[in-house]
Amino acid sequence: MNAMDIIIMIVLGTAAGFINTLAGGGSILVVPFLIFLGLPANVANATNRIAILLQNIVSVKGFKEKQLINLRTDYHLLFPVALGSILGTFIAVDINEELFQKVIGGLLIVMFFLVLFNPNAWVKANAENPRLRSPWIRFLTFFLLGVYGGFIQIGIGFFLLAGLVLGCGYNLLKANALKLFIVLFYTIIALGIFIYNGLVDFKIGLILACGNMLGAWLGVRFSVKWGPKYIRYFLLVMLLVVAISLFIK
Repeated sequence: MNAMDIIIMIVLGTAAGFINTLAGGGSILVVPFLIFLGLPANVANATNRIAILLQNIVSVKGFKEKQLINLRTDYHLLFPVALGSILGTFIAVDINEELFQKVIGGLLIVMFFLVLFNPNAWVKANAENPRLRSPWIRFLTFFLLGVYGGFIQIGIGFFLLAGLVLGCGYNLLKANALKLFIVLFYTIIALGIFIYNGLVDFKIGLILACGNMLGAWLGVRFSVKWGPKYIRYFLLVMLLVVAISLFIK
Protein backbone atom coordinates (compact mmCIF):
# COMPACT_ATOMS: atom_id res chain seq x y z
CA MET A 1 0.00 0.00 0.00
CA ASN A 2 1.59 3.27 -1.14
CA ALA A 3 0.88 6.93 -0.34
CA MET A 4 -1.60 7.25 -3.22
CA ASP A 5 -3.60 4.28 -1.93
CA ILE A 6 -3.80 5.95 1.50
CA ILE A 7 -5.00 9.24 -0.01
CA ILE A 8 -7.63 7.46 -2.12
CA MET A 9 -8.75 5.50 0.93
CA ILE A 10 -9.24 8.65 3.01
CA VAL A 11 -11.13 10.37 0.17
CA LEU A 12 -13.35 7.32 -0.34
CA GLY A 13 -13.86 7.07 3.42
CA THR A 14 -14.98 10.70 3.55
CA ALA A 15 -17.46 10.12 0.74
CA ALA A 16 -18.68 6.89 2.35
CA GLY A 17 -19.10 8.51 5.77
CA PHE A 18 -21.10 11.36 4.25
CA ILE A 19 -23.30 9.01 2.20
CA ASN A 20 -23.88 6.59 5.09
CA THR A 21 -24.84 9.40 7.44
CA LEU A 22 -27.20 11.02 4.96
CA ALA A 23 -28.87 7.87 3.62
CA GLY A 24 -26.83 4.68 3.13
CA GLY A 25 -24.75 2.80 0.59
CA GLY A 26 -21.32 4.27 1.24
CA SER A 27 -19.75 0.85 1.73
CA ILE A 28 -20.27 0.10 -1.97
CA LEU A 29 -17.45 2.60 -2.59
CA VAL A 30 -15.12 1.17 0.03
CA VAL A 31 -15.39 -2.63 -0.01
CA PRO A 32 -14.50 -3.07 -3.72
CA PHE A 33 -11.47 -0.80 -3.27
CA LEU A 34 -10.28 -2.86 -0.29
CA ILE A 35 -10.59 -5.97 -2.45
CA PHE A 36 -8.62 -4.15 -5.16
CA LEU A 37 -5.86 -3.57 -2.60
CA GLY A 38 -5.62 -7.34 -2.24
CA LEU A 39 -7.83 -8.10 0.73
CA PRO A 40 -10.05 -11.20 0.46
CA ALA A 41 -13.76 -10.30 0.24
CA ASN A 42 -14.55 -11.47 3.78
CA VAL A 43 -11.57 -9.52 5.17
CA ALA A 44 -12.64 -6.39 3.26
CA ASN A 45 -16.18 -6.79 4.63
CA ALA A 46 -14.82 -7.15 8.17
CA THR A 47 -12.16 -4.40 7.97
CA ASN A 48 -14.74 -1.88 6.75
CA ARG A 49 -16.53 -2.27 10.11
CA ILE A 50 -13.77 -0.36 11.92
CA ALA A 51 -14.57 2.69 9.79
CA ILE A 52 -18.33 2.12 10.24
CA LEU A 53 -17.92 1.96 14.02
CA LEU A 54 -15.91 5.18 14.34
CA GLN A 55 -18.02 6.94 11.70
CA ASN A 56 -21.21 6.18 13.62
CA ILE A 57 -19.76 7.31 16.93
CA VAL A 58 -19.32 10.72 15.30
CA SER A 59 -22.76 10.59 13.65
CA VAL A 60 -24.66 9.54 16.77
CA LYS A 61 -22.90 12.17 18.86
CA GLY A 62 -23.83 14.82 16.29
CA PHE A 63 -27.49 13.77 16.06
CA LYS A 64 -27.70 13.56 19.87
CA GLU A 65 -26.47 17.15 20.08
CA LYS A 66 -29.20 18.09 17.57
CA GLN A 67 -31.70 16.31 19.88
CA LEU A 68 -32.68 13.77 17.23
CA ILE A 69 -31.53 10.82 19.37
CA ASN A 70 -32.60 10.21 22.96
CA LEU A 71 -30.62 7.32 24.42
CA ARG A 72 -33.22 6.83 27.18
CA THR A 73 -36.10 6.20 24.77
CA ASP A 74 -34.56 5.12 21.46
CA TYR A 75 -33.07 1.82 22.60
CA HIS A 76 -36.02 -0.59 22.17
CA LEU A 77 -35.00 -1.85 18.70
CA LEU A 78 -31.38 -2.51 19.65
CA PHE A 79 -31.89 -6.00 21.10
CA PRO A 80 -33.47 -7.79 18.10
CA VAL A 81 -31.00 -6.19 15.68
CA ALA A 82 -28.04 -7.07 17.90
CA LEU A 83 -29.26 -10.65 18.29
CA GLY A 84 -29.64 -11.03 14.53
CA SER A 85 -26.24 -9.48 13.87
CA ILE A 86 -24.54 -12.27 15.82
CA LEU A 87 -26.01 -14.88 13.50
CA GLY A 88 -25.31 -12.79 10.39
CA THR A 89 -21.69 -12.16 11.34
CA PHE A 90 -20.97 -15.86 11.85
CA ILE A 91 -22.51 -16.54 8.42
CA ALA A 92 -20.27 -13.84 6.92
CA VAL A 93 -17.07 -15.40 8.22
CA ASP A 94 -16.73 -17.83 5.31
CA ILE A 95 -19.82 -17.68 3.06
CA ASN A 96 -19.82 -16.77 -0.64
CA GLU A 97 -22.08 -13.70 -0.97
CA GLU A 98 -22.28 -13.20 -4.77
CA LEU A 99 -25.81 -14.61 -5.29
CA PHE A 100 -27.03 -13.04 -2.08
CA GLN A 101 -25.85 -9.61 -3.23
CA LYS A 102 -27.85 -9.90 -6.45
CA VAL A 103 -31.00 -10.74 -4.46
CA ILE A 104 -30.37 -7.67 -2.31
CA GLY A 105 -29.87 -5.59 -5.47
CA GLY A 106 -33.35 -6.63 -6.61
CA LEU A 107 -34.85 -5.66 -3.25
CA LEU A 108 -33.18 -2.26 -3.43
CA ILE A 109 -34.74 -1.64 -6.85
CA VAL A 110 -38.15 -2.40 -5.33
CA MET A 111 -37.42 0.04 -2.51
CA PHE A 112 -36.38 2.69 -5.05
CA PHE A 113 -39.87 2.65 -6.53
CA LEU A 114 -41.47 2.70 -3.07
CA VAL A 115 -39.51 5.84 -2.22
CA LEU A 116 -40.23 7.36 -5.64
CA PHE A 117 -43.99 6.81 -5.75
CA ASN A 118 -44.90 7.13 -2.07
CA PRO A 119 -43.01 10.25 -0.94
CA ASN A 120 -45.31 11.24 1.93
CA ALA A 121 -44.71 7.96 3.73
CA TRP A 122 -40.98 8.72 3.77
CA VAL A 123 -41.04 12.42 4.56
CA LYS A 124 -43.85 12.75 7.11
CA ALA A 125 -43.98 11.02 10.47
CA ASN A 126 -46.79 8.51 10.87
CA ALA A 127 -46.14 7.18 14.35
CA GLU A 128 -49.87 6.99 15.09
CA ASN A 129 -50.37 4.35 12.40
CA PRO A 130 -47.22 2.20 12.07
CA ARG A 131 -47.44 -0.84 9.82
CA LEU A 132 -45.58 -3.11 12.23
CA ARG A 133 -48.05 -2.86 15.09
CA SER A 134 -47.41 -6.30 16.55
CA PRO A 135 -44.36 -6.28 18.83
CA TRP A 136 -43.52 -9.82 17.68
CA ILE A 137 -43.58 -8.91 13.99
CA ARG A 138 -41.49 -5.86 14.75
CA PHE A 139 -39.03 -8.00 16.71
CA LEU A 140 -38.76 -10.53 13.86
CA THR A 141 -38.36 -7.79 11.25
CA PHE A 142 -35.51 -6.09 13.05
CA PHE A 143 -33.93 -9.44 13.96
CA LEU A 144 -33.74 -10.25 10.22
CA LEU A 145 -32.33 -6.78 9.54
CA GLY A 146 -29.67 -7.56 12.13
CA VAL A 147 -28.84 -10.83 10.37
CA TYR A 148 -28.29 -8.94 7.13
CA GLY A 149 -26.32 -6.14 8.77
CA GLY A 150 -24.01 -8.62 10.49
CA PHE A 151 -23.55 -10.48 7.22
CA ILE A 152 -22.74 -7.53 4.97
CA GLN A 153 -22.77 -3.78 5.54
CA ILE A 154 -23.73 -2.81 1.98
CA GLY A 155 -27.38 -1.74 1.80
CA ILE A 156 -28.28 -2.17 5.49
CA GLY A 157 -28.97 1.54 5.90
CA PHE A 158 -31.72 1.40 3.29
CA PHE A 159 -33.46 -1.55 4.92
CA LEU A 160 -33.25 -0.03 8.39
CA LEU A 161 -34.72 3.20 7.04
CA ALA A 162 -37.60 1.23 5.50
CA GLY A 163 -38.27 -0.53 8.81
CA LEU A 164 -38.11 2.68 10.83
CA VAL A 165 -40.11 4.86 8.42
CA LEU A 166 -42.69 2.47 6.97
CA GLY A 167 -42.79 0.00 9.83
CA CYS A 168 -42.45 2.23 12.89
CA GLY A 169 -43.78 5.55 11.57
CA TYR A 170 -40.76 7.82 12.07
CA ASN A 171 -40.09 10.65 9.63
CA LEU A 172 -37.00 10.23 7.49
CA LEU A 173 -34.78 12.62 9.45
CA LYS A 174 -35.49 10.94 12.81
CA ALA A 175 -35.25 7.47 11.22
CA ASN A 176 -31.90 8.36 9.71
CA ALA A 177 -30.55 9.28 13.14
CA LEU A 178 -31.93 6.09 14.73
CA LYS A 179 -30.50 4.01 11.88
CA LEU A 180 -27.01 5.19 12.76
CA PHE A 181 -27.59 4.50 16.47
CA ILE A 182 -28.68 0.93 15.68
CA VAL A 183 -25.77 0.32 13.28
CA LEU A 184 -23.31 1.62 15.89
CA PHE A 185 -24.64 -0.83 18.47
CA TYR A 186 -24.57 -3.98 16.36
CA THR A 187 -21.25 -3.06 14.70
CA ILE A 188 -19.55 -3.36 18.09
CA ILE A 189 -20.76 -6.96 18.27
CA ALA A 190 -20.01 -7.81 14.63
CA LEU A 191 -16.53 -6.28 14.77
CA GLY A 192 -15.71 -8.29 17.90
CA ILE A 193 -16.63 -11.54 16.12
CA PHE A 194 -14.62 -10.60 13.02
CA ILE A 195 -11.58 -9.74 15.16
CA TYR A 196 -11.87 -13.06 17.02
CA ASN A 197 -11.79 -14.86 13.65
CA GLY A 198 -8.73 -12.91 12.49
CA LEU A 199 -10.48 -11.15 9.59
CA VAL A 200 -9.68 -7.50 10.39
CA ASP A 201 -6.76 -5.47 8.99
CA PHE A 202 -6.44 -2.78 11.67
CA LYS A 203 -4.01 -0.54 9.78
CA ILE A 204 -6.24 -0.24 6.73
CA GLY A 205 -9.38 0.01 8.85
CA LEU A 206 -8.06 2.92 10.91
CA ILE A 207 -6.79 4.82 7.84
CA LEU A 208 -10.20 4.40 6.24
CA ALA A 209 -11.90 5.48 9.47
CA CYS A 210 -10.19 8.88 9.33
CA GLY A 211 -12.12 9.66 6.17
CA ASN A 212 -15.37 8.11 7.39
CA MET A 213 -15.35 10.20 10.55
CA LEU A 214 -14.88 13.42 8.58
CA GLY A 215 -17.68 12.41 6.20
CA ALA A 216 -19.96 11.61 9.12
CA TRP A 217 -19.33 15.01 10.71
CA LEU A 218 -20.27 16.71 7.43
CA GLY A 219 -23.25 14.40 6.89
CA VAL A 220 -24.90 15.24 10.22
CA ARG A 221 -24.83 18.95 9.46
CA PHE A 222 -26.18 18.59 5.93
CA SER A 223 -28.84 16.11 7.08
CA VAL A 224 -30.29 18.50 9.68
CA LYS A 225 -30.00 21.49 7.34
CA TRP A 226 -31.73 19.79 4.40
CA GLY A 227 -34.45 17.96 6.34
CA PRO A 228 -36.46 14.85 5.32
CA LYS A 229 -37.55 16.09 1.89
CA TYR A 230 -34.05 16.51 0.49
CA ILE A 231 -32.72 13.40 2.23
CA ARG A 232 -35.36 11.50 0.22
CA TYR A 233 -33.85 12.77 -3.06
CA PHE A 234 -30.38 11.71 -1.94
CA LEU A 235 -31.79 8.35 -0.88
CA LEU A 236 -33.30 7.77 -4.33
CA VAL A 237 -29.97 8.37 -6.06
CA MET A 238 -28.00 6.10 -3.71
CA LEU A 239 -30.59 3.31 -3.87
CA LEU A 240 -30.26 3.20 -7.63
CA VAL A 241 -26.46 3.39 -7.62
CA VAL A 242 -26.02 0.64 -5.04
CA ALA A 243 -28.62 -1.67 -6.60
CA ILE A 244 -26.99 -1.41 -10.04
CA SER A 245 -23.53 -1.92 -8.52
CA LEU A 246 -24.64 -5.12 -6.80
CA PHE A 247 -26.02 -6.48 -10.08
CA ILE A 248 -22.93 -5.76 -12.18
CA LYS A 249 -20.33 -6.69 -9.58
